Formats: sequence, structure tokens, C-alpha cells
Amino acid sequence: MRKIELLSPAKDFDAARAAVDHGADAVYMGGARFGARRAAANSIDEIMRAVEYAHQYGVRLHATLNTTLFDDELPEAESVARELIAAGADALIVQDMALRRMNLPVELHASTQVGNTTPEGVLFLEQCGFSRVILERALSLDEIRLIRQATNVELECFVHGAICVGHSGRCFLSRTTSARSGNRGECSQPCRLPYDLVDGGGRKILSGKHLLSVRDLDLSEDLEQLIDAGISSFKIEGRLKDVRYIKNIVAYYRKCIDRIIARRDDVVRTSVGESVVEFEPNPAKSFTRGASQYMLHGRASGVASFNTPKAVGEYVGKISRITRKGFYLDSNHSLSAGDGVCVMGGGELLGSNVNGVESGMVQLNRMDGVAVGDKVYRNYDHQFTLQLDRSRTQRKIDVRAQVVLSQDGCAITLRDIEDVEMSISRSMVLQPAEDSVKMAETINRQMRKSGGTIFSVKEVEIVGSDYFIPVSILNELRREALDGLRMARLNKKLPQNIRPDDGTARYPFAMVSRYENVTNHLAEEFYRLHGVSNIEQPLEALSTHGQRVMISSYCIRREIGQCLKENPSLQGDLYIEHGAARYKLCFDCGRCLMMLEDNSIKNVKEKR
Repeated sequence: MRKIELLSPAKDFDAARAAVDHGADAVYMGGARFGARRAAANSIDEIMRAVEYAHQYGVRLHATLNTTLFDDELPEAESVARELIAAGADALIVQDMALRRMNLPVELHASTQVGNTTPEGVLFLEQCGFSRVILERALSLDEIRLIRQATNVELECFVHGAICVGHSGRCFLSRTTSARSGNRGECSQPCRLPYDLVDGGGRKILSGKHLLSVRDLDLSEDLEQLIDAGISSFKIEGRLKDVRYIKNIVAYYRKCIDRIIARRDDVVRTSVGESVVEFEPNPAKSFTRGASQYMLHGRASGVASFNTPKAVGEYVGKISRITRKGFYLDSNHSLSAGDGVCVMGGGELLGSNVNGVESGMVQLNRMDGVAVGDKVYRNYDHQFTLQLDRSRTQRKIDVRAQVVLSQDGCAITLRDIEDVEMSISRSMVLQPAEDSVKMAETINRQMRKSGGTIFSVKEVEIVGSDYFIPVSILNELRREALDGLRMARLNKKLPQNIRPDDGTARYPFAMVSRYENVTNHLAEEFYRLHGVSNIEQPLEALSTHGQRVMISSYCIRREIGQCLKENPSLQGDLYIEHGAARYKLCFDCGRCLMMLEDNSIKNVKEKR
């Protein structure tokens, strides 16, 4: 029986709690330092609170330590790692191989920043003791299948959220324009900026377009294919997202996965507890640049968002008529006062708010530039947001209760769906009940009052209802038993797959390139141990000028219908420019990859 995990981001304890309540099987969040989202750091106290809340449901917490490390940072990085382990983290997500050399007593998961794209590379990480490998977002189903056929390690993939246009860990674009590095947790997201596409002679082909901004991932329709391809963990992106996003997206994917599990007998979820939400989850109503399956079904165009890098939202309709007060759409809609909308026309995006709707006519607070034929998207649904804010979703674990009464007292035993058990008894003299049927009804009713606990008592077995017990005492015992059962669940150790590295695996490639970012002596020691003699100086520590600073499965030529494999009309070198930033587009058509070479006028080195 394969276990399937829904993995949610959490920027803080509130987000972690929302993720657990709405059905996550695991959450990932950052510690105080060395996480790839520096703005989503958390204290050890916050981590401990999140661990306790998660573990009562069997939900795991994975802590992110997935930046590159320099030698002077190694002692602190190890200290942070051991503090996270002591706080109860079930796994550490790492990029830097120095952490593999620290003999940490915890599962290690190879972050997507390690560059996990090939069967050989993933097999090497498995042989080096990694318990899980997180795959590059740009892999296709066929590529995932090949990796699965070659390995046994757990595989995790992203299924929802923002996409890094460059291969994770292989993008240095941020360092070409600022002192901020994506591999150090401070990406400035230059991929979301507008660029001009120019040829070698300086002629502009496209002007002011967001040429590197791709749509957001949504693989909700592909989950079963991913399960069959070998994926065990489905990861939602978004450690900077708010609680509303977490509630909606986690609840949506919980429903999708549960439908699959319900009709199959070979997969189960990894945690317990049913989440009953008070809203209908809809991913189009949370932050989205438009849905994309990216490269899952092969290289294809139509994945970019040239006109805007911002959240567009759900498509509502096309403007069919404009009056002095507002406009009408060509379809029925549910727009209402307080909604936020985007109006797209002629490649331009107008953002506005809905002031009111009268008999289908939409009144905006800004009508400048709105024209017939423009498409309207809703990027903020006021009523849906109110539903999210007002929802009081609780996650409940089913419990069976047994109440045994005798002349000498009362004993209560609670057993949950994982057979975790708690028994409470009280010695006292009980008198015969005047009405045993009524006594049984009272016991049944009182025992089902699980209140604000994490449990839902579904069955009550009663033995000895011909004895009378005061309701107040029965309630006391029930509360004690429920509290004790919760503590028993917290004391139940979650399974861990901690694997050593015996050093026998051989690195499968000719050398460790500059893109692997070996920035400290422990990482170098790791690769030397595994048979490597040639380790290039890391690009993270070099000037990026003249270097290829991004490797991507996305291709601008393919996106504009000028693929080099198809005898395009657009020949010669191409460049993209934004201010002083200038990058040459390089193409490896054999592997269907695009690279950016830094030709910028000014290069900013990282400050440490």
C-alpha cells in the first residue's frame, strides 16, 4: 500500500495551523536562517508550536535549510539544523551537501535546488542516503517515469503555485542585477520584469513584454497520472502566501486526492482526521497568474504571461456593451460590489474595483481605457473572501468509546482509527439505575460531546447501563480520557527513514560544475568522497558577466512561434534587455533548453 502525501507551505504558525486544519498531510516551513525564502523565517518556538499542532494528526513538519552555505556559516547552519531537529522537525530540506556531512539524526530531503532532473542524479542522491528527492518543476511525465524506474527513493513534485522559469538552483539572474541571490534566499525576481526582445543589430522585435514570466502551475487534473508515475508527495508552492491562500488551495487539493484514494485500493493518505470545510474551494479565486501544466505533457508554447506578472484571477467574460455608467458582459456573471477585477485589452492590463452591479451592468471605480471586446477577470472575490475568513474548519479524528459501569465504579476506554488508546477509570460506589434505557441514552449522548477537541466520537459501547452514574462525573472522565488520548497521539512517534551515507556511491557525471555551487569545504569533501576530482569554482562566488546565468526548459523562441527546429523566419542572435540588464539567448535544441548569458553593461557582485 503506497502512502500519498499532500504537502503545504507555511510561512508561520497561523499558516501551518490552517494547512493542517484544511487537510495537509505535511507542512514545510523555514527556520530562523538558511531557508530559500528569507522573508518566511520562524523562531524555534514557532516551529515547536507547529510541530505539536501537526503531530497530533500524524502530520509531519519539514524544515527548509535549502540555501548554499559559505565556510564561515557552517557552525551556525549545523546549530540551526540541530535546534530544528530537537524542536521535532521530521525532515530537513537541503540544497548544500555540507548538511549531508554533518551526521544529522533526521531525514534529509534533496531540495529541488539540487537540480533533480535525471535518473542518474536522483539515483546518486538515493545512494547517498537522501530519504526523498524533490523534482525540478519542468519535468515531464515521461521523465518522471524514467526516474521512478531507476530509483526507489521517495519522489516529491510541485503541483500548484508559482513556477521558477529557470531550473531551480541553476538560476543566477537575480545576482546579475543586485546583491540578492536566489540560492541564498533573496531572489529579487527579475524574471517578472518587462523586457525588450532585440536581434543582434539592435532591432526591437517585442517591446516591454514580460518575456520570462510564466503562468502558475495547476496539476490538479494530473494527480492520478503523477501517482502512477511514482510521485508520493504533492507539494503546493507558497511559503510567502497568506492564510486565505493556504485554506483554499489545501482544501481543494485535499478533495482532489481524496477522490482518487476513495476509488483505489493501493494508496492511502499519510495522516488522519477529516476536515469539513465551510466553503467550496476554488483555486481560481486565490492568487494566480493563470493556470498552466507547464512542461508536464512535453515542451509546448502557451505557458508564458507576456502582458503581466501579476495575479489575473478567474475569467468572467468579455465586454459586449459600454454605457455612461458601466459595461455589460457577454455572459452571466456573479460580480458584486467590493470585487477586484482586471480588464485586459490590446495587451494592456487595467486594474479596478467594482463599485456596484445593477441588472447585470458592472460599475467600476475606474473606466479609463475600457473598450468593447476587452476580457474581464476577477482577481479578488469579496464574497468568497468573507467565506474564507468566517469559516471555522475543524479537523476531527474518529474515535470509538467504551463505557463500563459496575457497582465499584466506571471505566472509559477511547480508541482512535489508528488504534491509539486511552483508558480512564474511577473507583466509586454506583447505585442501580432507575431506568437502564434512559441511563444508556444519557451516556451515549454525553460521550459524543467531544467539543473543541480534535476528536469525534462516532461509536459508544456501553456495558452496565443498569447502574447510575452522575452526568458531572461522566463528563469529567470523558474530558480526562480525550485529553489523555491527545497526549498519547503526541507521544506516538511518527515513522522516519533516516539513512546514512556510506560513501560508496560514485558521482555519475564527469565533473561538478559551477552550477552545483560547492561553496564550502564540507560540500567539497562530500563530492571528493564520492569519487569526484574536478570541481569547478562556484558561480555563486564568481562574477556573472559572460556566464550563462539561467538554464530553462522554457523557450522564448518556442513561445513566439520561432522554434529553431521548425525553420523559423527569425534568424541570428537574440537578446532580451531591461535597462542596463542584457542577456543573450542561447539554445541547446538537442536537450530543448534555453540559457541566458549575462551581457549586462553593469554587473553587481553579491555582498556578504
